[in-house]
Amino acid sequence: MKTSTRPSQVALRVPDLPLPALPDTEQGAMPVAAQHGEAMLHSMLGRMTYGISPASVLSAYTDWLSHLASSPAKQTELAEKLVRKMARFGRYVQRSMQGDRAEAIEPLPQDKRFSHPAWQELPYAWWAQGFLLTQQWWWNATTGIRGVSRHHEDMVTFGVRQWLDMWSPSNFLATNPEVLARTLESGGVNLAFGAHNWWRDFSGLMAHQPPAGTEAYVPGVNVAVTPGRVVMRNRLVELIQYDPVTPKVGAEPVFIVPSWIMKYYILDLSPQNSLVRHLVGQGHTVFILSWKNPVAADRELGMSDYIEKGVLAPLKEIRQRCGGAQVHAVGYCLGGTLLAIAAAYLARSKEEVLKTLTLLASELDFEEPGELGLFIDESQIAYLEDIMWGQGYLDGTQMAGAFSLINSKDLVWSKLTHEYLMGSPPVVNDLRAWNADATRLPYRMHSEYLRQLYLNNDLAEGRYMVEGAPVALKDIRVPIFVVATEKDHVSPWKSVYKVHLLTEADLSFVRVSGGHNVGIVCPPGEPTPAHYLEATRRRGEKYRDTDYWVQHAQAHAGSWWPGWHAWLAEHTSRKVPARHPAGSDLGPAPGSYVAQR
Repeated sequence: MKTSTRPSQVALRVPDLPLPALPDTEQGAMPVAAQHGEAMLHSMLGRMTYGISPASVLSAYTDWLSHLASSPAKQTELAEKLVRKMARFGRYVQRSMQGDRAEAIEPLPQDKRFSHPAWQELPYAWWAQGFLLTQQWWWNATTGIRGVSRHHEDMVTFGVRQWLDMWSPSNFLATNPEVLARTLESGGVNLAFGAHNWWRDFSGLMAHQPPAGTEAYVPGVNVAVTPGRVVMRNRLVELIQYDPVTPKVGAEPVFIVPSWIMKYYILDLSPQNSLVRHLVGQGHTVFILSWKNPVAADRELGMSDYIEKGVLAPLKEIRQRCGGAQVHAVGYCLGGTLLAIAAAYLARSKEEVLKTLTLLASELDFEEPGELGLFIDESQIAYLEDIMWGQGYLDGTQMAGAFSLINSKDLVWSKLTHEYLMGSPPVVNDLRAWNADATRLPYRMHSEYLRQLYLNNDLAEGRYMVEGAPVALKDIRVPIFVVATEKDHVSPWKSVYKVHLLTEADLSFVRVSGGHNVGIVCPPGEPTPAHYLEATRRRGEKYRDTDYWVQHAQAHAGSWWPGWHAWLAEHTSRKVPARHPAGSDLGPAPGSYVAQR
């Protein structure tokens, strides 16, 4: 089990610039002034590296190269594989010239770069097949080397894949048959449009402007338009209560805690795909948090503030407005993690505040956080802390760098092909516009979150402290509904599934198609390829692993929203007259915090 230690600290202050505490100096340790100088250097470098620690990357490649250099068996294996792949490619070229188009290697199912029929023509098929064989050889070269740590192996494999993706034949005019065809058809106009698109994006980036097209989606105008009012505001959140549309509502209100990394309105996008509007239409009293976008002055806001001001205070307000009723609590992504901590704290305190707990794409055990874990180690977190030290927060663009790398085929290289080579206009919808509307993260909170949860896994291992004592997820006894998404890069579904090991309550687990956002924003009513698997574990039943669960879970077509509403209805005690958001002069939804830039 991992252990967490904290060095003694001193608080340093200089005029007009509150500096965070740095570890106290001991004999032979680096002087505090030198530590501040180092932090300032890392803060400046971080703007160029998008928050990725060069030292962390260098240590990974050093680990890999040194062990590869001292492993003659692995070197021999790689040499043999290289000869075999070259021979396979040579045979493929010979067969293809005779009209046989059988591939030497098939792309991975998620790789759609060479799916167009034009890639089956020569010589483009040769370039695609050669690239895929090279990619496979490099995967062999970066994996399976004795002595390399798992984390460093994953980092090197990921980094090499990013480098290879950069040189994919799909990224260049001369080697992409789709682009060449478009260029011939348009007389090169597509390249002129592509140059315009590139300059638009580059100038917007330099001017810190949002991506082109996102200006068409404005909260309160065409997204986040479900009627309601702000009924509470503190330094960290606005609490929004929505107007009812049914004469009677469930006695237990629904309280939604979204992730604080992005604006809340992913759950209240356009009217046709708003989860909030759907819940209100099904007869629920709905409350949701809108997080403040922190500034430098908020640097000392910590996880305890997020628990108190972001969950416990709003819960108190909701219960006062709803006659003391228990609450259906819902958390999305990091909001679900925060809500689970608060639920465990309330269970420890024996306060019967919650009726049920719903977690949407939320991790509670961070031992295997997927590819996001590539950016989480001691070196990386220290580097991020120095970046945040200089500005008081982590900026949304710095977080976006890591997420773009994780899904670079879709977020980087497909954009290059579609907008810069093909010259097509950007494809922007409400979800993509929301995705560009990032928020900042306060210095103290983000440091605590990364260290205590991601790095040390304190919550899952029983060390996470709230008010001086650890909280235990096993104390939660209310029914739990968990949604995981099949193609999640942020909260991998098998990691989310570990909730089965951490709680003993009745647990309904759902795995939905799609990714971290698209899988959750999945409205019913329209033809959709969406589907999901669902199974319930009752208290006292034995643990089943993910393979068993997939084989025995019940399959459903369409959106998971109606199934969740049925579960909420099953755990709702009775109907009461509709509740209106009266007695507040804080303004209408979507409030003021959502508009902060």
